[in-house]
Order: sequence, then C-alpha cells, then structure tokens
Amino acid sequence: MTATTSLPALRSVAEEAHAAPQPVEIQPIEIRTRSLSLSYGRKPALLDVSLDVPRHQITALIGPSGCGKSSFLSSLNRLSDLLPNCRVAGEIRIGKTDVLDPATDVVALRRRVGMIFQKPNPFPLSIRRNLELPLKEHGVRQRSELDAIVERTLTEVGLWPEVQDRLDRSALTLSGGQQQRLCLARALALEPEVILLDEPCSALDPISSGVVEDLIASLRGRYTVVIVTHNLAQARRIADRVAFFWLRDGAGRLIEEGPVDAVFDRPRDELTAAYVRGSRG
Repeated sequence: MTATTSLPALRSVAEEAHAAPQPVEIQPIEIRTRSLSLSYGRKPALLDVSLDVPRHQITALIGPSGCGKSSFLSSLNRLSDLLPNCRVAGEIRIGKTDVLDPATDVVALRRRVGMIFQKPNPFPLSIRRNLELPLKEHGVRQRSELDAIVERTLTEVGLWPEVQDRLDRSALTLSGGQQQRLCLARALALEPEVILLDEPCSALDPISSGVVEDLIASLRGRYTVVIVTHNLAQARRIADRVAFFWLRDGAGRLIEEGPVDAVFDRPRDELTAAYVRGSRG
C-alpha cells in the first residue's frame, strides 16, 4: 500500500480484515454410525440412525423413554451382544475399528469404550479390589503399578481424599454418589478412549448428582463422552452437542442433532422445538 493511500481506504481495508471469517477448527470424528438399526426379536428399537460423535467432546442423547437412546449406547461397545434376540445392522466405527465386524476383539473394544450405568454397580468387594480386578483381567499385576493406578483414578474422580484410609472396606459402604464415582474410576483405570454414560445421575440425590455432573464436564477435552439424559437442563449445561431421538412408527429414530445451542435455541424440526420447550415428551 502506497503512502498516498487515503484514510477512508485504510479504514475500508481494516474493516474488511476484521470482517473476514475466521477458520473453523474441524473436530475429528471419534464415533460414526451409518444406517444403524437394532431390534429385539421382531420389535425394532432403533431404525436407520446415522450420527457422528466428535472426539473429546460431550454428546448428550435426549428424548423420551423408549425411543432407543440406551439401545444406541449399548451397541457402541457391543454390550448388545449380551441381550437375547438382539440384532444389530448397519455400520458403527470407532476410530478405524469396524465395531460390528465379527473379527473385532470385543474384550479390547470394551476396554477402549467404558460404560457407566444408571444405577451404581460396584462389585461387592473392597474399594481397592473394585479397581484392581479389571486391571488384573487386562494383564496389570505388578503391585506398584496397581497402587499407582488406584490412587491416580480415585484422585481423578475426587474420591482419594475421602477413601484413602479405607481402601480395604467394602465399596457397598459408600454413598450412592461415591459409588457412581467409583464406577467411573473403574472405567478410567483401563484408560478408555470413549466413555458411555446411561443416565448416570438419575438415581442420585441433587448434591451427589451435581458432583457427578461436574466430574463428567471435567472429562471434556480428554475423553469422548456420550451421555443419555432425561434432564434437559443437564444436557444444556454439560454437552457440546445434542442428539434428539423420538419414537416414530414404532421405532426409535434420530430426529435432529447439532451443537447444543443450535438444538435448544434454533431447532430445525418442529418436534425438537416442542420437546425442548416441554410441550411434548
């Protein structure tokens, strides 16, 4: 630009530079489903669900009971294999792994994809053994390594200061919220890439629920999290993205998905709008 350039021209250039769109960071996809369908015997639970879940973000699955959210979750690490007469069709990929390929190592898959259920389910063993048992099943046996992982994971879920002096007591003596955090520590001990949570706060009192919710939010940026929740306020607080499911023609279907603000504030589908307003579901 020459020295004779006018002040209005300089202002115009500055305004154009300021208005230029900034590059958008594309988040890698961790989980990808295409035309995913699931049925129990002749009863369809999910039909034709195609969804991308970005890496290291929190994706909340919302929608009324019975619309296939938990079934979707169980298919991601093949827990659906354990359900009688359950059939899954379509495509699921986690990273480069074809989840539904019969040759896929399901034990290794479930180490990569941890699961936390609605009701805390600690083993009826000591707090220490709840963490050590899955580690030993996956080949970790050196005492120093076991002790280090136990302390690290209990610290990560905020339990270490509360239980460090009673690791050999039964996990069943813990409160409901502590038990749920122990279950999360048990999953984290295996260093998963993905964590699935099926209404993890619904069986907890409000204070414990808040603690667990804050813990889930803290996983953002380190783990890919998919959470089923009926609590729309919770989904809005902790999720980066939301996927809305609905029962249509007797099967669960994905109606809409996108960034949490877009789905709640600017939904594309009238059914989504009615649900997030509370007038449906």
